Amino acid sequence: MNAYEVNFDGLVGPTHNYSGLSYGNVASTGNQNAASNPKLAAKQGLQKMKALADLGFKQGVLAPHERPDVASLRRLGFAGSDAEVVARAAKEAPAILAAATSASCMWTANAATVSPSADTADRRVHFTPANLNNKFHRSIEHPTTRRVLKAMFNDESRFAVHEALPAQMHFGDEGAANHTRFCAEYDAPGVEFFVYGASAFDASRPKPAKFPARQTLEACEAIARLHGLSEGNVVYGQQDPDTIDKGVFHNDVISVGNRNVLFHHQRAFLDQASVLSEIDRKLEAFGGRFVAVEVPEADVSVEEAVKSYLFNSQLLSRADGKMIIVVPEECRVTPRVWAYLEKLAASGGPIAEVKVFDLKQSMQNGGGPACLRLRVALNEAELAAVNPKVMMNDALFAALNTWVDRHYRDRISPEDLGDPQLLVECRAALDELTGILGMGSVYPFQLG
Repeated sequence: MNAYEVNFDGLVGPTHNYSGLSYGNVASTGNQNAASNPKLAAKQGLQKMKALADLGFKQGVLAPHERPDVASLRRLGFAGSDAEVVARAAKEAPAILAAATSASCMWTANAATVSPSADTADRRVHFTPANLNNKFHRSIEHPTTRRVLKAMFNDESRFAVHEALPAQMHFGDEGAANHTRFCAEYDAPGVEFFVYGASAFDASRPKPAKFPARQTLEACEAIARLHGLSEGNVVYGQQDPDTIDKGVFHNDVISVGNRNVLFHHQRAFLDQASVLSEIDRKLEAFGGRFVAVEVPEADVSVEEAVKSYLFNSQLLSRADGKMIIVVPEECRVTPRVWAYLEKLAASGGPIAEVKVFDLKQSMQNGGGPACLRLRVALNEAELAAVNPKVMMNDALFAALNTWVDRHYRDRISPEDLGDPQLLVECRAALDELTGILGMGSVYPFQLG
């Protein structure tokens, strides 16, 4: 193989907590105000990264952000020293402090949308950080995300890291959680599938009635233009609005793709047959054979899919051409979902193996295996140009576990968010982390 799909997983940050900030994400709101365990959360994520690296998959790490975000609090009128800003926010606006302290950047499927060089007009890998403007706690992420991505992919002859789209609801962009790419080989031209919840400029189109549509058609189209994609490289599909209203806040909660395979629910998309037919036709033009694996509502309901995060999984290609599906423990304890997965693995289809990981700390906040990773298709020359210190191996795994043990708390409750020492601990951890990962200065406290 001359190219790889590299997974860059988010390293859970030191302030991981359950503040229930994500309306429309049933798990997030359902666990509001529970006590979290940042140390365990980080180690659960690292275990998944290392296990996949040990299986031979290319695996990297994306660094967490500085939290609480004191600069955002200052822009909202909280003044004084950093400690005074945190203390005042805790007293006067605890909900705003909780948003500014969220460790949500751990879900790097929302970090950016990525187009590989085989698809783009200038033959560079393109990244557009997501503006995430639907939620305040996530809308503050993209400036740091862009600096982190540029520190990892710093060869401008091979990589282009764009600014985020305008931070306005008409161009709401949630990143790779609403983007899948189909191809015959990772270094061959492919079909980029952009999924949106609603059109911002055409009110006549369907949209959800209860929960927000976080991704707009117009944002998808803008990213395709920025990345230099041709009409033949792109398919746009709309999520079923009723499915969004059942808790499917991103497409990666109801479908997941890899190479030529789409694993999806019967209720994933509007005009589903037409969308799948367009993917099939366009992929065939690039020499690929599209395979859609559809899960019937009779086997797994939308509600069961949301509860178990069956589709918030990873599809990984084995050396023999078959695929592994990586799912959270919640799938194993949801009877009808587990029965379906056992039947799927034995079916003789493209998905032949199931691997289960305990990611409960992330799952309780509404993020499963797919949320934790950003997929980047790279050829060998591009992979060699990536900052090597962010790639998972035995030494990095040991260093990061030691780093977590040294800097992370094993319990954070809502009242702990007002502790100014949490900011001191986070900055000390991140200052050391940038050395471990060879990133230079990427955080506001390092940049002055």
